[in-house]
Amino acid sequence: MQNQTANEGKTMAIISHFWIIGLIIAFFMNNSTKNSFANFYIRQMIGLNLIQFLNGWIIYNYLGNTAGIIVSTILLVLWVISLMGAVKGEEKIIPVVGDQFQEWFKNI
Repeated sequence: MQNQTANEGKTMAIISHFWIIGLIIAFFMNNSTKNSFANFYIRQMIGLNLIQFLNGWIIYNYLGNTAGIIVSTILLVLWVISLMGAVKGEEKIIPVVGDQFQEWFKNI
């Protein structure tokens, strides 16, 4: 059953990784079916996009370019980990912040 759920939600999970536009498209695509696999990745990408927004707005402005580049690089690595899990059809939680994203956005 889990494999069938992953296969059905795989497209939405992958689409959610492509910036805010992809996240919004995946959210509305998943709105009618409520696939748990797609929900998992939508929650992760909401969290990563939120951190990226804060990075661009706060860290670059107040801590400088070096700190912003370091955080951006870390976010890129987390994004790749998440995308590879979605492509493989596995619910691969991103290190450090993935559990918090699942908890914070559990109503989505």
